[in-house]
Amino acid sequence: MTSPIISAPLGGAEFATELDELVAVMARLRGPGGCPWDAEQSHESLVKYLVEETYELIDAIESGSREELLEELGDVLYQVLFHADLASNTPGEEFDINDVAAQMTAKMVGRHPHVFSDASADTSDDVMAVWDDLKRVEKPGRTSTLDGVPQAMPALALADKILGKAEKIGIVDIGGPAPFPVETEAELGSVLLAIVASARTQGLDAERALRNTLRGLQAEIRESEVGE
Repeated sequence: MTSPIISAPLGGAEFATELDELVAVMARLRGPGGCPWDAEQSHESLVKYLVEETYELIDAIESGSREELLEELGDVLYQVLFHADLASNTPGEEFDINDVAAQMTAKMVGRHPHVFSDASADTSDDVMAVWDDLKRVEKPGRTSTLDGVPQAMPALALADKILGKAEKIGIVDIGGPAPFPVETEAELGSVLLAIVASARTQGLDAERALRNTLRGLQAEIRESEVGE
């Protein structure tokens, strides 16, 4: 959700790109004489809108039209611009969208030495190995492969993330025979739905159950890392 925007001239100003104009609209809305709602927001108050807009974008990607995808991408972009404008006017933060872009450019160039330098990475697995190595160099304070994994992710997404971490350090092997021999996402969806339905019938919380199991797996991963 974003606050409603009422079309108004921006002093006849001309902009190099539509993105520059949107940045100016954001500044106008949050500046003197702008929108009271926009002016009152904080990073914290906007979190729920960022989550909502992100899920709406996912819906558009999975089942929407071109127009819906275009709109929802714009809504997520607007959230990024909103946070950047807040930061540019917050003592102690004082960065804007150009600083955000500059940092991301440097990060992407640095994380892709096989494109922008003389490193070699011929496969997707090679790329991920380079990516992980560079992350370890960039974030030396992280002591576990789990550091930086957002625990607020939906349980299924979190499970996929943690299983990937566990597989890399040899805690689990997902290359063996599958306990549920499914070949398509449609079949997998039916199995997952049946599991959730069974949980409901027995008064169990499937989301909480998976999270509890994941806490145990994460504890096992951390214990394994300490023993290395």
